[in-house]
Amino acid sequence: MTPPPPPPATVILSPHFDDAVLSLAGLIPALDSPVTVVTVYGGAPCPGQEVSWWDTTCGFSSGGEAHLARVAEDTRACALLGAERVVLGHPDGPYGDGGPLHEIDTYLADLAPGTRLLIPLGTNQADHAKVRDRALRVLGELGRPLPLVYADLPYTGHLKAWGSADTDAALAVDEDFGRAYQDIASRYRTRTVHDLTLSDQQWAAKRAAVLCYASQLAPLAIDHDRVMARGGPLRAERVWALEEPGSPGESG
Repeated sequence: MTPPPPPPATVILSPHFDDAVLSLAGLIPALDSPVTVVTVYGGAPCPGQEVSWWDTTCGFSSGGEAHLARVAEDTRACALLGAERVVLGHPDGPYGDGGPLHEIDTYLADLAPGTRLLIPLGTNQADHAKVRDRALRVLGELGRPLPLVYADLPYTGHLKAWGSADTDAALAVDEDFGRAYQDIASRYRTRTVHDLTLSDQQWAAKRAAVLCYASQLAPLAIDHDRVMARGGPLRAERVWALEEPGSPGESG
């Protein structure tokens, strides 16, 4: 019998298939291992549901067809990065019931208390913000440490100052791409713990992983213009630590 994989040292909550890789493929090799990517909206649509606009734009005839393709894409991408995969059962937004993300509760409750957790910032994407807020609520109820927060790409990466020394200051005032950061900063003190501008080697590895999600790249290019360009929104990655207001330490 094959022994089960060791428990993760780092868990990344990825709202959808591709979010963790788009946002963190450069940093994943530097995180404490083993690393597990947990896709929250990973459930299959119910048979007979009308195919979503997004899945139609990606070339699929049904939500079920799209789901099977995305699972396969995610498997390939995580294998390239050496990350384990966990898929929760909530269907993607257009196919879900809009209810609470209860499977996050169960998954986090079963994690070892010392596991490092990364959650999305939630920039301009309601599903990402819902995952973020559910995780923060559950961690609080469990009495666990606050998680790390990663800039979700390509959304946050459209900030004009993205990847520069002025990134946090720009997020703190930007009306288009800074609202999620401002929301988090109003509740917690933030401190940048990972600030990566990808080298050519890191970019090549990230590009290879991102290309695994081939079914979504054409629509992403419509919404995010130069999404796969070397100097585009995926070129830098950023992660913050959170601290309760009034706790010791410096804010970022």
